[in-house]
Amino acid sequence: MNSFRKEFTTLSITLIAVGIALNLALGTVVLRLGLPLYLDSIGTVLVGALVGPWAGAATGFLSNLVWTLTGLYPQAFAWAGVAAIIGALAGVFARSGWLNSIGKAALAGLITGVVSAVLSAPIATYVFGGVVGAGTDALVAAFRAAGLDALMSNVAQGTFSDPLDKLVSFVIVWSLLLALPAREKARFGNLPVASTARAPQGATRRPAGKAAKSAAKKTATKKATRRK
Repeated sequence: MNSFRKEFTTLSITLIAVGIALNLALGTVVLRLGLPLYLDSIGTVLVGALVGPWAGAATGFLSNLVWTLTGLYPQAFAWAGVAAIIGALAGVFARSGWLNSIGKAALAGLITGVVSAVLSAPIATYVFGGVVGAGTDALVAAFRAAGLDALMSNVAQGTFSDPLDKLVSFVIVWSLLLALPAREKARFGNLPVASTARAPQGATRRPAGKAAKSAAKKTATKKATRRK
């Protein structure tokens, strides 16, 4: 419960609103262009990465709810639960350090995409008959023409679109986090603090001035020894 409360501060709620706006803007543009991707979870992944899994889940769920209520994409609410899981996974991956490198970020995106595909396919099939009014419908139609049934066509489409979409989304968020100052990231508290190198146990650090004087004394001693 404490973890839940910590993720919903005034600052994080503001970021959630920004994440929802980002999801709707990018998702609607992609929808209108008829692309076989979504790009409607970048805001969700960003909030999850910075704030945590609860905030990420809330961003995903509310994004799909608002998308439906505005009429921009009435079908969106059917996948609100899936969007919440995407946000939660983003928070968990980020907290575990997976968004500290582009390779791990890409892998986290692929894993999230597979989970999303498995959960989304039955919804698309049994709620909407496989036709969801998006650019991915063309892929579903192609798989149906190849002889697959409705469910397997949506699974095949999701297996292609979702991992690729989430990979792109996670890598974009990774690049945004890379550009964000460490002080700003620390304000949200979900990303792990970068470890700092420590001196070996038992070692002591000498002030720069003392170290220089010590080195000078050693050099003078060596010269005197050579002259003798």
